Amino acid sequence: MRLILIFAVFMSCVLYAEQNDFTQPITIKSVTQFVDGLNDVAVYKENVVITQGSLKITADEVRIDASAGDGNEVFIATGTPASFEQRSQDGSLVKASGNEIRYTRKDKKINLSGSAQLAQDSSTVSGENIIFDMLNEQLIASGTDGDSGRVQAVFQAEKTPQKEEQ
Repeated sequence: MRLILIFAVFMSCVLYAEQNDFTQPITIKSVTQFVDGLNDVAVYKENVVITQGSLKITADEVRIDASAGDGNEVFIATGTPASFEQRSQDGSLVKASGNEIRYTRKDKKINLSGSAQLAQDSSTVSGENIIFDMLNEQLIASGTDGDSGRVQAVFQAEKTPQKEEQ
């Protein structure tokens, strides 16, 4: 049975990305680059870093499929692991990682697969796959089939002030 856990309220500020990020240019740095203009595909290899405002993806390799037209590009980052980070509206840093990160520019979604993990402050969600919709503040995490492939969420308890000893 495939386990699916939906966190519609999972730290709402976590998934509310800086709106200004999406109006910023996308910058890609790598050691090597291959572009196929006829097929609208580009491949960047070795120490790849993508930035767009506070959004940052690092990976061993990134493939960009631009065949659907401007604004509809799909960025597929792979690594051991590939990582993602973005500053949320409240200023805290959201960090995520997975063996593959798929960023769909049009709908502002990040799909993490393969040992996926998402964290903010001291709370984390992990599973085989995590999809997070930055615009609608929604997160879906899923495990794999079988008993061991479960999703895990860890929310830290509030710290209580310690009483002074007299």
